[in-house]
Amino acid sequence: MNNSYDVAIIGAGISGSALFYALTHYTDLKRVVLLEKYEAPATLSSSGNNNSQTIHAGDIETNYTFEKAKKVARSAEMLVSYALFHQLQNKSIFEYQKMAIGVGDKEVEFMQKRHEEFKGIYPKLEFFTKEDIKEIEPNVIKLADGSDRAENVVGSGTRKSFCAMDFCSVAHHMVEKSVFGEHQAIFNYQVQDIIKQGDGRYTIRAKGKEPLSASFVLVNAGAHSLFLAQNMGFGLDLGCLPVAGSFFFIPGDKLRGKVYTVQHPKLPFAAIHGDPDVVAKGKNRLGPTALSLPKLERFKPGTYLDFFKTSGFGEAATTKIMWDLFSDSEIRNYILRNFLYEVPMIGKRFFIKEAQKIIPSITLEDLTYASGFGGIRPQVLDKKTKKLVLGEKKIKSGEGITFNMTPSPGATSCMRNALIDMIEIAEYLNATIKMDIIKTELNEESLEWLVD
Repeated sequence: MNNSYDVAIIGAGISGSALFYALTHYTDLKRVVLLEKYEAPATLSSSGNNNSQTIHAGDIETNYTFEKAKKVARSAEMLVSYALFHQLQNKSIFEYQKMAIGVGDKEVEFMQKRHEEFKGIYPKLEFFTKEDIKEIEPNVIKLADGSDRAENVVGSGTRKSFCAMDFCSVAHHMVEKSVFGEHQAIFNYQVQDIIKQGDGRYTIRAKGKEPLSASFVLVNAGAHSLFLAQNMGFGLDLGCLPVAGSFFFIPGDKLRGKVYTVQHPKLPFAAIHGDPDVVAKGKNRLGPTALSLPKLERFKPGTYLDFFKTSGFGEAATTKIMWDLFSDSEIRNYILRNFLYEVPMIGKRFFIKEAQKIIPSITLEDLTYASGFGGIRPQVLDKKTKKLVLGEKKIKSGEGITFNMTPSPGATSCMRNALIDMIEIAEYLNATIKMDIIKTELNEESLEWLVD
């Protein structure tokens, strides 16, 4: 067996799977291998149970800046183009209405201003009055007795959009389409060591498996990307704060589409939203909550020790970051409240107020804790600046190995990130990029915007 490859990708979530597809279809590289520690692609963050199943285009995510929204919108369009090109409608990608709502005078004013600012990015974006919302999403307005809620409510959104995705299904599709010729996907391969050899190539070792070698290694292993980087001496100025998100279910179809709420400007985690669940059929999902856990993978055994190796807890810089977070009463109360959401029997009693902001008629009996749903997103701690870093983090060595940490909206941006990594890899290995295929499948005329 030939265990020598041009490129080895570690991690078969949606990000690693997208890169596998990009390298095997959009370049002339002959031997690419995808390595995954579990038995199949997308069993962690990309699983339908472990994310919001939303294509985050930036139009209803009120914590996105104008510049971030422009970038994310184009990234989302690429992923939608991929799904539509491969005819994944109603298999992996789904069409709903979507809106962000403002409740009460302060949020209404915010939503009005935001809509005017952002509608230039999104041609189909509409402003919804209370009466419009009552027509589109009646349960957002109606009380249990059939009357309308007293507060003023407005929204900004789109009446029909391919905005929901089963990222696990898409990852499987990408991998299945990419295993041909000498390109391979190897599962149950838990990488333990990556060793640079004298000729510049890398040896990759896993317990009980034959070692592999590659000219370029791209690590897309979620929170474990930093763990593997630090084992090689990279990213030592960073730490990892794993934040878990949980959800609650309500039965039936009280929501016809996606309803998001206004993000608190101080909070670094996603605001509560409601969605039709594309995995748990016949249910709406509300969440996420946010809870820091001392492990790198949720609903999987172990990884506690890996957390302590990468977190930097006990170090002065990390202590300063955590102290600053907890010193803010609003953030501290938010963290404590989210802890209470996880307590059996009483959690939903604390969560009900959040739920009623979206569906005011909802009752305690409607809510059930979504056991086994909710993943972990690695938030990056910068020990130099002593700050919590939001968004994606890339550690580029310049030596033929790169490490990616991609918290939300990493899944939405998977194709954009794959093309960015593809450009780096192609330049390093003198490979050719096939722009004609990229244009056909993703509707992209140029890749210059990715390297600005």
